[in-house]
Amino acid sequence: MLGAIANGVTVAHNWLDAGVTARMVDCIRDLGIEVEVAPTDPGKATLTVHGQGLYGLTAPKDPLFCGGSATTMRLLMGLLATQPFTSVLDGHAGLRRRPMERIAQPLRRMGATVETTDGHAPITITGARLAAIDYDMPVASAQLQTALLLAALGAKGQMTLRQPGPARDHTLRMLKGQGADITESKQGDITFNPETFDLKPLNFTVPGDMSSAAFLMTAALIVPGSEVVIEGVNTNYTRAGLLEMLQAMGGQVELHSEQMQAGEPVADLQVKAGPLHDVEVSGEAVVRMIDEFPIFTVAALQATGKTVVRDAAELRLKESDRIAVVVEEFSKLGAKIVSHPDGYEIDGPQPLVGATVRSHKDHRLAMSLAVAGLVAAGQTIIEDAQELNESFPGFVETLQDLGAEMEWSE
Repeated sequence: MLGAIANGVTVAHNWLDAGVTARMVDCIRDLGIEVEVAPTDPGKATLTVHGQGLYGLTAPKDPLFCGGSATTMRLLMGLLATQPFTSVLDGHAGLRRRPMERIAQPLRRMGATVETTDGHAPITITGARLAAIDYDMPVASAQLQTALLLAALGAKGQMTLRQPGPARDHTLRMLKGQGADITESKQGDITFNPETFDLKPLNFTVPGDMSSAAFLMTAALIVPGSEVVIEGVNTNYTRAGLLEMLQAMGGQVELHSEQMQAGEPVADLQVKAGPLHDVEVSGEAVVRMIDEFPIFTVAALQATGKTVVRDAAELRLKESDRIAVVVEEFSKLGAKIVSHPDGYEIDGPQPLVGATVRSHKDHRLAMSLAVAGLVAAGQTIIEDAQELNESFPGFVETLQDLGAEMEWSE
């Protein structure tokens, strides 16, 4: 998306070629931008985007389909708010239940016309020449932050965002790499002067994704005798919540070959199996591991003591109600999890028994159940698991190469 509105050709190496990213590519193409995807390895490709500048997009003929990707929809809301045409954003049933007013409300304040369906998709957006605002973000959200920064590209004046806590900062790093005039205070305030620059194209290598590495880390920690090195993982502080929690639980995870790549900190993770103990997760740590709670649950079930999760009500607004479905599906494996409105608690360690479970079309839940199946007695069958390639193509094959007895049929 940032390549599409840059002036020139952007090239991203080691790009994730998966369901969630394919939806963004489709939408950008539907907005009139030439995008090339050249596969390099399973699940990886070189992405080339022929940018036409902020106002080089064209009105889409049909609704832009975002599949199950809330990131695609929410970020596009910010970009489309700058465009002099009307667009419609839609997705599948899981995405239609995700809240969208937290993005729509500040965009309306800036001057865009945004119509949601009872606060959800489908969404109709008519862009305009916007006005920058001084905005107190109600939640620490990288998606909200990014949507508003994109909208600010087409706004007059200085944009100020005040964040209540740390959020993923990949967009800030990329925009700065493209020449953006952005300042950040120690309190988390972001000041953005969009009228002082044009976005430059980028040529960079995408670091490995912590959310995907999470499944391999946890599997290596809980399967006796395991030792795995995961190379080139993005260890950005705003994404490292699970890594820190696993280390706090006594997990043997060491960082090696630390370096910077495309403005992001990267390291190799050496992971060895060993005993884990309980931990409490709350506050800003929740934001920094919000996508990793299903796999964190697997680690907690194998840890000694009472693990407690608090301040995580946002999990109920994911592809599924992740607290409810985690309790429902892991209980089928024999797990006892006590749920609360904003989290849950687990007394461990708990022996698991193989059973037939469902993914609820949630790719992170499906992969977490698969990892749990590695330590469950007997056979575990995950139904409706076609979402496995949504964010981690080659997940099953990777675990098979590491010695897991696992089969997958689409």
